[in-house]
Amino acid sequence: MDHVKDDELRQQAANALIAELRHWREVSDVSQKALARLVRYTPSYVSKVESGTLVPSREFIESADEHLRAGGALLRRWKALRDTGGESRTDKSPVSPLVDDPQSAPSNALLVEHERAELIFRDGMFKTRIRRHLRNVGTEPVTQYLIRIAVDRYPGDPERSNQLYRKFPLTWEEIGLVAACQDESMAWRVKHDRDAFKEVWLLFENGDGRFPLYPGQSTWIEYVYTVSADKWGPWWTRAIRLPTNLLSMTLDFPADIQPSLWGIETSMTAEASPFKTPISRAESEGRVLFSWSTDSPPLHARYRIEWKFKNPNIGREDEMETLAPSERMRSIGIIQEGDLILADVATRFDLPEEAEDARRVVAQLVSTMERVAQAHTFAKGMGIAAPQVGIGRSVAVVRTPDGATITLINPRIIDQSTESDEQYEGCLSFFDVRGMVPRPLRIEVEHQDIEGSTCITVFEGPIARLVCHEIDHLFGLLYRSRMRPGIEPIPVSQYKGTGQPWSSHQG
Repeated sequence: MDHVKDDELRQQAANALIAELRHWREVSDVSQKALARLVRYTPSYVSKVESGTLVPSREFIESADEHLRAGGALLRRWKALRDTGGESRTDKSPVSPLVDDPQSAPSNALLVEHERAELIFRDGMFKTRIRRHLRNVGTEPVTQYLIRIAVDRYPGDPERSNQLYRKFPLTWEEIGLVAACQDESMAWRVKHDRDAFKEVWLLFENGDGRFPLYPGQSTWIEYVYTVSADKWGPWWTRAIRLPTNLLSMTLDFPADIQPSLWGIETSMTAEASPFKTPISRAESEGRVLFSWSTDSPPLHARYRIEWKFKNPNIGREDEMETLAPSERMRSIGIIQEGDLILADVATRFDLPEEAEDARRVVAQLVSTMERVAQAHTFAKGMGIAAPQVGIGRSVAVVRTPDGATITLINPRIIDQSTESDEQYEGCLSFFDVRGMVPRPLRIEVEHQDIEGSTCITVFEGPIARLVCHEIDHLFGLLYRSRMRPGIEPIPVSQYKGTGQPWSSHQG
């Protein structure tokens, strides 16, 4: 009996490690293939670790923890597995594989005819209510349905979030999860219980009996949970894991906190983009109701709504306005000067083989750009390069003063004019100062699209300056290295050009 119990404990520890690894990959938006490249293991190795058929080495876990910025969470899970005797099995000794989740590998069994998602912020608490109209289009009864509850208080800074949830983990008592199928309450079973995320099987049964969803039948299910504002981040994502006919999202906030919202869609192209249709807004009785919907969203698409409270003295208090500019950028998720990744040459994408990885990184850059734009006015335009969000890959996104978005994958400058212009620049990675930087007035940039085709684009004037700045980041250069000898950046408090376009003089 002790032998059986030891095996059960070992299996639980192995499952916990796998779940932790999957979670941090998802938080960091890193695919299995991308992680393999970062940690210098084969994609097959990562796949076997996550399927439970191979026990990972300590070296693999330490490297994954570092690159995913998990703050030691992976290593702690690995040590817990080691303490059960799991390490002694060696890398070639398999543990029992996990049962695949229907929602993580969509089949033909379930169709979501309508998902109605609602988020309400009231009295310092976020309440999520999800209603799904499910139809069984398979050949077997459906007896359970997997849901996920995940929080990230500080998007772009997983180490800080991890420290928060280690100290104040998300608990079942505060979540208060309840679920129902039509008029019947649904029992539920915990699959994974982590500090910042939970996975739960909603069961088509309760104390009075079972009510499976048989082939050809459809039903509404609903589940509700709450999370306090000090653990909930300024974002809400709906991921399409099953074929879905209609997705609708509603957010309900107090009017006096002056919420400002924007939406980001990750599609099957490299371009992460704003929602294709606007988020509607209605105000009544001291509340602001935002709503948005889309028909036939593609599988694996993600729809992320983010927000900022312009008057956060009621509810959450981010204290953004009291932070120094560089600390404000750090809190948003921008890597700051001194981090070694800013001095490295970024790795090029092998396209189209790494198209999925490129899409993921572009989506993260666009999302971060939206957060930055809420924190500061950029009349001159702005840009973000992948190293500035902790990803050492060759891609950058530029937003022009008129709002157009330029995506640059594997860019390099192949020609430039002899005429130059010297203007003040700011950098999100050391935003407390501004520096006078000479740049060519015209550049030719070779870059690639998501299919791997090579393009050459000409940029001129202020746009050329923005593009030069971001391409420099991809080659490990900050604008300080471009300044003339003897010239130093000035404090932002002395800079008079905030909120104004660049002047037009040559040097």
